[in-house]
Amino acid sequence: MLQSFIMADDETTAETEGEFENYPSVVYPHLQELERTFFEIVASGSVAEVRLFLEKQPDFNINAINFQGVSALHIAVGERNVAMVEYLLSHPDIDPGDAHLHAIRDNQTRIAILILNKLNELTPGLEYAGVTHSPDFPDDTTPLAVAAQYGHFEMIDMLRFRRHILQKPHPPSCNCDKVCKPERERADILTIEKMRLFLYNAVSNPAYICQTEEDPILKAFELSAELSREASFDKEFYPDYKALSSEVSQFATDLIGCARKAEEVECVLKQIAGFGRTSSFMYPRLLLALDYKQKTFVAHSNVQQLVESKWIGTWHEWKVRSTWLKCLSVIPQIGMLPVMALVMLLTPNSKRAKFYEIPVNKFLSSVANYLIFLTFVFLQSRSDKTEQFRGPPNTGTYELVMLVLFILTFIFWIVAALDVRINGQRDLERKYWHKYDPTLIAEGIFCLATIMAFFKLLFICQLDYDLGPLQLSLVKMIRDVGHFVAIFGIIIMAFTVGLCKLYQYYNGMVQTDDESKLKTEQESSFVDFKSTLKTLFWAVFCMSPVESADVIIENLPGERESETIINYHSFTEFIGYLSFASFEFISVIVVLNMLIACMANTFTRVTDNVNVEWIFGRTEAYVDFMLTTTLPPPFCIFLIFTGLRPVIEYIKILFKPPPGKRARWDFMNCCYIEDLEEKKDERFAEVMALLVQRYFRQREKKMEETDVQKLRKELMEFSNILKEALSPS
Repeated sequence: MLQSFIMADDETTAETEGEFENYPSVVYPHLQELERTFFEIVASGSVAEVRLFLEKQPDFNINAINFQGVSALHIAVGERNVAMVEYLLSHPDIDPGDAHLHAIRDNQTRIAILILNKLNELTPGLEYAGVTHSPDFPDDTTPLAVAAQYGHFEMIDMLRFRRHILQKPHPPSCNCDKVCKPERERADILTIEKMRLFLYNAVSNPAYICQTEEDPILKAFELSAELSREASFDKEFYPDYKALSSEVSQFATDLIGCARKAEEVECVLKQIAGFGRTSSFMYPRLLLALDYKQKTFVAHSNVQQLVESKWIGTWHEWKVRSTWLKCLSVIPQIGMLPVMALVMLLTPNSKRAKFYEIPVNKFLSSVANYLIFLTFVFLQSRSDKTEQFRGPPNTGTYELVMLVLFILTFIFWIVAALDVRINGQRDLERKYWHKYDPTLIAEGIFCLATIMAFFKLLFICQLDYDLGPLQLSLVKMIRDVGHFVAIFGIIIMAFTVGLCKLYQYYNGMVQTDDESKLKTEQESSFVDFKSTLKTLFWAVFCMSPVESADVIIENLPGERESETIINYHSFTEFIGYLSFASFEFISVIVVLNMLIACMANTFTRVTDNVNVEWIFGRTEAYVDFMLTTTLPPPFCIFLIFTGLRPVIEYIKILFKPPPGKRARWDFMNCCYIEDLEEKKDERFAEVMALLVQRYFRQREKKMEETDVQKLRKELMEFSNILKEALSPS
């Protein structure tokens, strides 16, 4: 490969010396005849010939470079000629340049050590300095950054033994006074961003993470989340950060995939490090993976096998039941709720009580309880409104449910009750009520709450393999609609503001035909802002008449009393029709079809990755039910002490914090207990060492298989060429 550099330089030199000699060109280094000869001798690999050449040419420039910036030392490094590198470094005038980075990139440990030692001979500590003006590497690139980026495990180990360090870059969103602000003021912005991406590639490499972190999986989670977040901030390098985030996330997945026993997976998932708060959940690392959206990690079969076993517990019969039988299991659970409450209250440690604590039983109890709640909601929504009095409905127990789940509706019922008590008129007929009567507002909010309550049934669909992906697609499509609402809002606002004044003068005008005496009234579609907005909105759904843009002028008096004149404002009507048609074309044909295409793309993206997306969503549902109480409300009131235990513990730590624990509060987690001390887990260290060892062994095997496949392909191509050459013409 390096010999091709010399040949290319020869051809370039020949051209410049020939007929194109007087033509202007880019300025770049040219090799003289003597330098070209020296490069050929170095490429041949004979140290004796090189020594003889330099003895005959004592004033020769040993640091000469060709048009690609390649020197003799680079050629020796590329040829992996240790003896040649050693001899060239012994020359008093040698300048290693960035040759040590080339040796590190090619994973030549012995040659890299020779060049690093030479740098220290020239200037103590020079081996730690970043290289500048290199055609192959960004400015200020250090040896460890190159070794880490290319994932050379032994090279990283050697450099760290020599006390090389690699600082993690500040994220693009950082604007600290110590580093980022001064750096942006004195350095080129493109250089900064390129170097930041280069360093992120280095610190995100599995070989570097495994040698610098005790918990590589946690570090991979943090880096993946950070890179994904910064991709949204730094849109110019969005694909690069996203790709790197996916690679780091996949590393964590591959690492857990190397586990061979359930005990090893459980040991990893039980780690509290990085979670930052006390939790009763058995697998804090799984919660952390859900928080960081590590979908491939959560969906991996090793993790799912453990989650599924905890989901069904000892009730193995549940797994073999058909879908219909599982659905029907909810019905007897409705009648069992009071019995379960008594069992949990009287014998909380019995075998039957432990059975009720299985997560799948919690799920059945919650669904049964929710169906009871929906029944009450349905009955209330179906109540007759014709004879209804002002004030809250007389629902008794249902008011307690409303207090918990429909708090806003209940508040307006209280307001309505106070209004009736103060002002009376409870038997006032409905048609005389004020438009903002508290009872009407309560009914409206109750209507929305009922819709949302029944919509919650979609949450259960996450557990089904067929319905789960559809439910996920629906949620993501609603997000797509949210994005397009902003664009559509600008379009409809522009046309509304333009049209609302155009027809204002003609509001209420009636035109009468002299012969037929038929009357035509001006449409109120565009006479004011509200009407225009309503007309344009429903036009998207083809529910606004075409005649909305007609201009109707009332009859004008003629020369005689019995005659009238009909006037036409044709230009105004033309502008109205043009605007109306333009809105229809832009909003319906362009924007609406863009939205449909985007939603179709979202659906395809979910279905293409259906296993990961569905399993991740199902795991979120599993974890929610695992973290709930054994009995749903209001039956859990019998176990109030169990529910108050975390509250009591929080208050105790808040007023008298023990060593290693603090009571904290934030908007996302509300009240929680923070663990300040990280406990060392020797078994986790052993498991992680095994996983790392297996990971790199598997990666090496894949690389070997890839190399063998490439070699076979090249041999087949060479064989075909030989057959063609030897075959008679």
